[in-house]
Amino acid sequence: MSVDQNTVRKIARLARIAVREDELSALAGELNTILDWVEQLREVDTSGVEPMTSAVAMQMKMRDDVVSSGNLQKEVTMNAPGAEDGFYVVPKVVE
Repeated sequence: MSVDQNTVRKIARLARIAVREDELSALAGELNTILDWVEQLREVDTSGVEPMTSAVAMQMKMRDDVVSSGNLQKEVTMNAPGAEDGFYVVPKVVE
């Protein structure tokens, strides 16, 4: 795929980027270089490579899914500047 100056104009308009006419040819060249690099990446055989979430192989630390403490409503709302019936009281912001 090749990018010409009209395509650069359209991309700049869609991205809401101001591009001067004298910059169009340079940007077209840069975009073509990027697209050539992407084409090179497509040539790499990745059929035996599993998808990964990190560049370093690791396993997530797991723990048992159990409730360690609960019903702390009173203790949590004690830290609030204002609480009523187990809920935080905040200033009214909508009239």
